[in-house]
Amino acid sequence: MRPKLLAMTALVASGVIAAAFFVQSLSSISAQTQTGPRYLPEYTASGDLILPKNFHEWVYVGSPLTPNALNGGKAGFPEFHNVYIEPGSYEIYKKTFTFPEGTILFKELQLTLPGQNPDGSRTEPSGRGYFPGPFNGADVTVKDTKRNPDTGGWGYYNFNHHEPKAATAKAKPLNECAFCHIASAKKDEVWTQFYPLLDIGMPDIK
Repeated sequence: MRPKLLAMTALVASGVIAAAFFVQSLSSISAQTQTGPRYLPEYTASGDLILPKNFHEWVYVGSPLTPNALNGGKAGFPEFHNVYIEPGSYEIYKKTFTFPEGTILFKELQLTLPGQNPDGSRTEPSGRGYFPGPFNGADVTVKDTKRNPDTGGWGYYNFNHHEPKAATAKAKPLNECAFCHIASAKKDEVWTQFYPLLDIGMPDIK
């Protein structure tokens, strides 16, 4: 009887170990697939927005381009607009089709390389076109309805249109940024029409 009892004990023990290993594996997989904590906007004591951290690790949504050469030599933003959204906010947006409070959209400006043709384009091994050059500052948009009741709930901040980027920035008044977003952006003051990754859900609701 004793050898059988020992064998059964060993079998039960091995089963418990296998089950524990299986549960641990599931927990590990679950932890890897869960979204981490959101990065929310940080402000100074005076209310200035602090330059968001690690934005290059956020979700990239697109890069519109409005070069000087195609805008009479005086484009408002003569750069690539490399736009990122904070990952936690994007996860909520994908499920609700609504930008949650605290959403941060980061637009890093990047100049084009010097043009070789009248239209500002140049020729590289891949062909003729516009190619990204040096970084040139950043603009940041934050959804914070309590802080920005006069601009549709969004705050607009400029961290220089040159490098290095400023460490902090003050919110822009209605007539400098918000009015254009309110008038022409497709959804909730965001230009989702230019970013397929964001143009989801209920695209005709602004």
